Amino acid sequence: MAPTTYTTDIKGLDEFSARELYDLLRMRVDVFVVEQNCPYPELDGKDIDALHLRLLEGAELLASARILKPHKPQDASKIGRVVVSPAHRGKRLGDVLMSEAITACERLYPANAIALSAQAHLRRFYESFGFIGTSQEYFEDGIPHIDMVRQPATQPA
Repeated sequence: MAPTTYTTDIKGLDEFSARELYDLLRMRVDVFVVEQNCPYPELDGKDIDALHLRLLEGAELLASARILKPHKPQDASKIGRVVVSPAHRGKRLGDVLMSEAITACERLYPANAIALSAQAHLRRFYESFGFIGTSQEYFEDGIPHIDMVRQPATQPA
């Protein structure tokens, strides 16, 4: 069960304190590079222009996701780097995080679809939020992935 005391925030990279940024990047490296035994460039240059959604309990980082704005007006926004702290798994925080990320995308980019590159074993999880597969499975950094898209809640007139 998710803690009831969590808060959320969304910040650009320059808005983080040094400690907040360290905590965010450490969690991502601990999970995506170390835990998944996947050496790849976690610092890919996209964080600079992204928005970073965090779930917090007090000052403790529980989970985070990265939101990339559409490049062109017709492009999808993107959710990525979806991660829950290993110390807080089993509390359904992934559900909370995705709901918050979708809400943020719909508020910021209401006419745009939302895209993501899902680890293939999480396909059903993302389907439960309205995402549909748009590609065959492919390997990214040695892990099976699938591209998925969620259409805008309201279609433009």
